[in-house]
Amino acid sequence: MRERSNLAMLSWTGTVRQNMRSSVKNQILAQISPPELAALGEFLEPVVLRERMVLQETKRPLDHIYFVESGLVSLRIVAAGSILETAVIGHRGAVGASLLFGGHLSTHQSVVLFPGRAHKIRVGDLRRMMRDFPDIREHLCQYVRALNLHSAQTGLCGVRHDREKRLACWLCLSSDAVDAFVLPVTHDYLSSVLALRRAGVTETLIRFEEQGLIRKMRGVLQIDDRMRLEQKACSCYKLISGAYASSDPGASQHESMG
Repeated sequence: MRERSNLAMLSWTGTVRQNMRSSVKNQILAQISPPELAALGEFLEPVVLRERMVLQETKRPLDHIYFVESGLVSLRIVAAGSILETAVIGHRGAVGASLLFGGHLSTHQSVVLFPGRAHKIRVGDLRRMMRDFPDIREHLCQYVRALNLHSAQTGLCGVRHDREKRLACWLCLSSDAVDAFVLPVTHDYLSSVLALRRAGVTETLIRFEEQGLIRKMRGVLQIDDRMRLEQKACSCYKLISGAYASSDPGASQHESMG
């Protein structure tokens, strides 16, 4: 009886592992081998990401790391009542991952921009998994390198590039992050996080629409010609998207075959 029970448990565990792997949409988790994902899965907890939900607060220790499955999270610096967005995190990333490689207090605030879902894990549990499974550590490290480049390049972009190039870059990066062409974003938000005049943002988006690149609807922006919008974006877009692609060997291989 005990042997039969053990066989049943092994069968159930294998089914759970297979179901979990097939349902994972987060790029980091999807790269992890089935045994490592199964071990990590014991500590992962599904969570709904609601609009304006704060996942990470400045100058406070972080309890959980969030592997984003869907939706979009804004990584930002908040000072003197002003907001400067440094990166956006979607299904390719993990909120709070940078703190795993140094530092105990966050220097950024992370706020849900588009609602979605994620898997969260306690920082202590993930650190133990990183010690036990070096591949998990390496995949996270590759992602953090891409995220750090994203944040640094955003700062440079704000100084060097004009409004049109910056807006096109943000739209393309956000579209990549959510893997969709419809973005529920307002002119006010773009003006705020990109530190641009609202009138200027509206003027540029109207021009994009006249050129057939996008369509504006109430609270929603749809990208109609992605290729030409990329051509409008500054060089930061290719640098940042290339960094994320290099952190995902599967994506890089797919692109080289295309």
